[in-house]
Amino acid sequence: MTLVYCSIPEQFVNPLFEVFDGGDLILSSYRAVEASLTDVQIYFPEAQRLDEARKALADALELVGVKAELKVREVPDDDWVYAYRRHFTTERASEHIVVHPEWEALPATKPGEIVISLDPGLAFGTGKHETTKACLKLIDKVRTREGSRVDSFLDMGCGSGILAIAAKKLGFGQVTGFDVDAEAVAAAVANASKNAVAAAFFKYGLGSKTRRELPKADLVAANILGPLLIKFAGEIVPTVGKYLIISGILTEIYPEVKAAFEALGLKELENLTIGEWTTGLLTSTAGL
Repeated sequence: MTLVYCSIPEQFVNPLFEVFDGGDLILSSYRAVEASLTDVQIYFPEAQRLDEARKALADALELVGVKAELKVREVPDDDWVYAYRRHFTTERASEHIVVHPEWEALPATKPGEIVISLDPGLAFGTGKHETTKACLKLIDKVRTREGSRVDSFLDMGCGSGILAIAAKKLGFGQVTGFDVDAEAVAAAVANASKNAVAAAFFKYGLGSKTRRELPKADLVAANILGPLLIKFAGEIVPTVGKYLIISGILTEIYPEVKAAFEALGLKELENLTIGEWTTGLLTSTAGL
C-alpha cells in the first residue's frame, strides 16, 4: 500500500476535504493529541497511481492556500484501514450524548444518556472535531428544551451519520441526511443500522446541477464550511421549519456567515465557539 501525505494546520483540514477532487482516491486525516499539525493522507494499492495521487493532493492544497511538503512511503496493507482507530476513543460529547467506537466495550452511562456506537471509517464525524461536538451539544440542547415540539431533523453533509443518529436516539421522529460523498452515505447507513435507528440517507450535494426537493425539518444541521454556507444559504433556508444549526465556520468569518442567513429572515439565538470554530443556532423569525 502506498501513502502520499503531508502535515497542515488544523484550520485548513475541512476546506481541504471540500475541494479535494481525486475521483476514487480517498483523503483521510488524523492528529495526535500532542501534535500541532494534522496529517492528511491518501492510501492506494496501485503504485502506478502515485503521480495522480500526488497531483490531486497538491491541487487541493493550492486551492485552500496552504503550503506543505508532500511525502511518500509504503505501509502494510492493514495500516490504512485501521489508522483512524488510534485517535477515536469514548467521549461524552454533550449533556446526554456519549459517543464510543464499536470496537470498545460499552461505557457506563447515567440516566437519560444515549450512546452512539460508531465506526466512521473514512467518513467525517466521530464527535472529536470541534464542529461536530458543537453540533451535538446544540442538538441535545434544542431537543431537551423543546421536547416533542421539534420532531423532524435534516442533516446536511451527514458524514458518518453521527448527528442524525444522535437526533434519532434523542427522540426525533423523521430523520434524514445527505452527503455529496457516496462513501459517507454508506458509512451513515451502516452506522444507523448498528445503532438500530431508522434514518434515511441519500447522496446529494448543495448546488447540484440536478436539483432535488429537500425535506423541510423542524431542526436542520448544516455542518459544512463557512464559504459554502454563504454560497448555498438560499437553498438551505427553505428547509428550515424552526431551527438551523450552522457549523464548520472559522470564528473570524462567522459574522459574515450569520449575516447571510439573517438577510434571508433567520435570527441568531446563540453561538458556541470551540477552538478556532464557531457554531450558530438560528431560528426563523416567522416562527417566533
